[in-house]
Amino acid sequence: MHLKRRDLYKLAAVGTVPVALAACGQSSNLEAKGGGDGESRPILTTNATEATLTRNLNPHSPSVIPMVQGLIYETLFYFNPLEAIDQDPAPQLGESYEWNEDGTVLTVAVRQGVTWADGEPFTAADVAFTFNKIRDTEALNAGGTAPSAEATDESTVEITYENASFLEGPNALARTWIIPEHLFADVDDLATYANEDPVGTGPFQLDDFTPESYLLLANESYWEEGRPGIGGVRAITTSGNQSATDQWLAGDIDYMSAAIPNLAEHVEKNPDLAFTNTGISQAALFASSNPDLGCEGPQTDVAVRKALYYGMDREQLSKLAFFDLGTDISPSFALPERDADFIDPSIDVAPWNAQPDKAKQVLEDAGYELGDDGVYAKGDERVSMTVSCPTGWSDFVTALDTLAQQYKEVGIELIPQQVSVNEWNDAKAKGTYQLVIDSVGQGPAPDPYYPYLNQFSTRNTVPVGENGNPYENITRFSDPDVDAALEAAAATDDPEVKKEHYFVIQQRLVEVMPAIPLLIGSSLTEYNTSRATGWPTEDDLYAYPMSWSAPDNAMVLKAVTPVE
Repeated sequence: MHLKRRDLYKLAAVGTVPVALAACGQSSNLEAKGGGDGESRPILTTNATEATLTRNLNPHSPSVIPMVQGLIYETLFYFNPLEAIDQDPAPQLGESYEWNEDGTVLTVAVRQGVTWADGEPFTAADVAFTFNKIRDTEALNAGGTAPSAEATDESTVEITYENASFLEGPNALARTWIIPEHLFADVDDLATYANEDPVGTGPFQLDDFTPESYLLLANESYWEEGRPGIGGVRAITTSGNQSATDQWLAGDIDYMSAAIPNLAEHVEKNPDLAFTNTGISQAALFASSNPDLGCEGPQTDVAVRKALYYGMDREQLSKLAFFDLGTDISPSFALPERDADFIDPSIDVAPWNAQPDKAKQVLEDAGYELGDDGVYAKGDERVSMTVSCPTGWSDFVTALDTLAQQYKEVGIELIPQQVSVNEWNDAKAKGTYQLVIDSVGQGPAPDPYYPYLNQFSTRNTVPVGENGNPYENITRFSDPDVDAALEAAAATDDPEVKKEHYFVIQQRLVEVMPAIPLLIGSSLTEYNTSRATGWPTEDDLYAYPMSWSAPDNAMVLKAVTPVE
């Protein structure tokens, strides 16, 4: 996975875990770390990925392993994606910030008294160095829009943009992992450097590493007093959702995010188990949609995409694939509840039940005819498409099988495929797919601007065949009006002006529908409460709880405390 992923949806995993690995996961819960008060503290276990681990702990590398961003290397602030757009972020390595009037200079007051894990002092110079290193690394600044930075003194840094960039602020403040100048100054390529022995400011530091698991121990010199409360985190690989579920039920995993059937029943039977569900994960069928950039197949026709939209029964999808926890999704791809004030009132949520007559009419109005095989076609091209998801992502696998049956009723042939995560990401990056099921990532702050920028801006896509980012604009959607609206929205801090620009984007997305919304699915995170307490609950969602989401997982793991 992202395990970036993933985007905001799942921890995927797949099969049975080797005996040695299961033992590793179990024993790590029994390890103890001496605290400053002489007491032992538990080491908690989480599942990191379904793949063999490569020792890459560079927070700026696309291949960085999980639990590095946030746990070892920190950001300046933290935005909780579950809160309102106008929230005040939680200070981390930064203490306060302000924009100049035209939105081109962001001034940050940097926390004092922080040290790197090797004892060197952390200063504003490290922050400025990080931003300039990113700006000067071509692979990390492909669009050439990354800001420059200058430390005006030991505790202040000025981050400068060429154009008004109010909405770029959260990327700078909450998604830029600060690295030490004294260790990275001689790194030639920040994007490819493996950084095998990391030195950060974060609450945890690497202790040991194997291809199957790694151990992060509490940073005893961490700047936030009393944190972390636990002794460390053991991250293990698992071979699938079932394997991870079995280990969680057995008490061998303390923290994970996975799709588990009958979750409430498991929790009811075991007082040590708990879970939360946070519904901001917008699932969609992403179409390789733009023939001008080399996309091929029936899904490049707007009419086909609209037929997919009207032909799906979301109620059935929720029941069969998402444990009946699915909720309404807006084709605007803004969240119906959190972003209600920023959605064009003329745009309704997606129909909860299938509208087969409407789906067929859309195809017939576009010149398609129903063939003897029960599938619509125009000329020699049948409305037959492949759709893929990674092997073992059980919720998405079930969703695709369900959709394939639903679409037969409207004359569309959908062919589900399970592939490896690497194959899936490679196809998305290069545009060599027809449809994939995935989730729409929410970005660094709770504002629909970020999914719009990441998923639908021309600057975040490439022609088919070129290697783009598998987590950005994989549909190859490109529209000058949308690009202009994004640029204008970024140039203002006036919510009413932003809203006008968002409406332009939303109308175009509904009209063209490069990604076909399914529903807002269940985003489930599971805990073992026998060793640690203070996990996020529905009454206190102090952080987005998903175990794969950074830096949210760091906010959780440094907040939990041992059970007395």
